[in-house]
Amino acid sequence: MMRFHHTTLDNGLNIVGEQNPAAQSMAAGYFVRTGARDETDEINGVSHFLKHMMFKGTDRRSAEDVNREMDELGARFNAFTSTEDTVYYGWVLPEFQPRILDLLTDMMRPSLRDDDFNIEKNVILEEIARYDDIPPAVGYFEARRRYYGGHPLGNNVLGSPESIKALTRDQMMEYFERRYAPNNLTLTLTGNFDFDAAVEQVATMTQGWGSFETPRDTASPTKASDTHILKNEKFTRAHLIFFAPGPSTQDDSRYAAQVLASAVGDDVGSRLYWALVDPGLVDEASLSHDSEDHAGQYEVYASCAPGQAQEVADTVRGILADVTQNGIADDEIDRSKQKIASGLVLGAETPMGRLNAVGRAWTYRREYVDLDTVTNRLLAVDAAAVDAVLKAYPLDRTFLLGLGPLGALR
Repeated sequence: MMRFHHTTLDNGLNIVGEQNPAAQSMAAGYFVRTGARDETDEINGVSHFLKHMMFKGTDRRSAEDVNREMDELGARFNAFTSTEDTVYYGWVLPEFQPRILDLLTDMMRPSLRDDDFNIEKNVILEEIARYDDIPPAVGYFEARRRYYGGHPLGNNVLGSPESIKALTRDQMMEYFERRYAPNNLTLTLTGNFDFDAAVEQVATMTQGWGSFETPRDTASPTKASDTHILKNEKFTRAHLIFFAPGPSTQDDSRYAAQVLASAVGDDVGSRLYWALVDPGLVDEASLSHDSEDHAGQYEVYASCAPGQAQEVADTVRGILADVTQNGIADDEIDRSKQKIASGLVLGAETPMGRLNAVGRAWTYRREYVDLDTVTNRLLAVDAAAVDAVLKAYPLDRTFLLGLGPLGALR
C-alpha cells in the first residue's frame, strides 16, 4: 500500500517520499529550486554550468569516484537544468539506498575546483555551439527571450558564449552559496525505501549546512504578442514557434489546459495534425502547455518548407481562433483525457516514473498528489472547465517567431 512521508530538517531541508513496498527499486533525487530565471544577464548560464560541476567531485570524492560509484550501484543517474529548477537523481535497487543517498547528498556540496571549472567551461561552450545547429532549440530560446521581454523567464538555460566566457569560478561559488541553501532543496524518494533510515542518514550528513533566504522573482511579466523573423540561411526549413499565456503550476486549471493542448496539438489525431501534418503542409506540428512557477504558456511548434510558412501560420492562427471562440467538442475532450491519463499510469509503473511528479508537486505547491488523484482530476475535466480556461487564457493571443530562410511573415 502506498504511503506518503514528509519531514523538514532543522536546517530547512525538506524530505518527501512516496513509498511503495511492492516496488522492486527506489529512486532518489535532489530538487533544487533554481534555474535560468534566477540568474542575471551577467551570470546567465551559471545554473546549467554548475550542474556539470556538481559531478566533478567533493572533498570526499573525485569526479572519477562519483562515476565509478554510480557504476558500482548499477544506477540510472543523471541531472537536468531548466528555467525553473535543477534536479539530480539516481535509480537503484533498494539495498543500495544508503550508498545512493550518501553519494547524492555529498554531491550537493561540491569542491568547484579551479582546474575543473576551466576545463568544463570549454565543454559548455561546445554544447552551446552544438545547440546553435539545432533549429528548434535556436527558435525556442529566442522566442522565450522575446516573448518575456527582458523578464528572467526569458533567460537562456545554456547562457551565451559571451556570458560563459566571462563567468568566473568565484561568481559560480557565490551563486551556489545563495541558491543551494537546504531550505531551497527537496530530497524526494519514490519506490521501495526506508524513510526513517533516510532521514537519519541525511540529517547527519547535512547538519552543518546553513540556511538562508533564497528569493525568486515571481512577478507577472509583460508578454509580447507580435511577430518576429529570425532570418537564417543556414537552415533549410522554416520553423514557426507560437507562444500564448497559460495557467501556472499553482493554478488548478492546468489540468484543463493539458486536455485542451492535447486535443488541439497532440502529435497524432489532434486538430493541428489533421490540418497540417496529414495533408503534408508540415513535417511536424504540436501544441503543448508548460506550467511554471507562477507563470505558464502554450507553445505551438511547426516545421515546413519556407514557401509554405505563411499558409501554415495562417492555419495555426485560424485553429487557435476557432478554439478560443467555440471551444472543443466532448469527444475531443474524452480522447485527450484518456491519452493523458494512460500516459501517466504507464509512466508511473516505475519509481523513476513518479520521481519528477512527486518532487515538483512538493517543490512548487507543497502538496502530495497520488496517481489516483491526478488521474481523477484529469478525467473530471469537462467542456465547462475547458471553456473556463479558454476564457481566462485565450489561445488566440499569440506571439510568433519565424526562423529560417524567411522573408516577411504576417
